[in-house]
Amino acid sequence: MQAHDAIDHRLTELEIKSSFNEDLLEQLNEVVIRQQRQIDALLREVSQLRLQLPDAGSGAFSRAGDDLPPHY
Repeated sequence: MQAHDAIDHRLTELEIKSSFNEDLLEQLNEVVIRQQRQIDALLREVSQLRLQLPDAGSGAFSRAGDDLPPHY
């Protein structure tokens, strides 16, 4: 009978581990979904900001040191 009890115990432990793994997988899936939504929102925001830039798409960004100060 002890072999049967040991097998039952091992099976129960495997079922518990499987249940925890399923919960963890569901939590990770929710994180991935949330992060993808954030990435999509950020991509939309970057696109909108690019449209607001003067000479959008030219790639010519001025550096702070390139402009003459007002007293020159």
